[in-house]
Amino acid sequence: MVCDNCQKKVGTVATQDVWKSGSRNTVESGGRKLNENKLLTGKSTRYSPYTTKFNKCKVCKATVHQPGGTYCQACSYKLGICGMCGVKILQTKNYRQSAV
Repeated sequence: MVCDNCQKKVGTVATQDVWKSGSRNTVESGGRKLNENKLLTGKSTRYSPYTTKFNKCKVCKATVHQPGGTYCQACSYKLGICGMCGVKILQTKNYRQSAV
């Protein structure tokens, strides 16, 4: 769960979403070039799972799999907060959630 302010910080995928109209990375919208070498034209700081330092969740100390995130997916859903900044998004008072 991510709030509207942190939505632009969330990473994007390299493949194109051809089934969605108005997607950001289709060929028609000009967001992606055909037959380009991603190694040469990509950013100098490429994502690597081996060199990327993942944070720990502030609640349960589990590994957060979103770069820049501070809460894991399970804790952010249980508490109803944003996974990156911790802002309250959802009112979970009347929800019947499990303890696990």
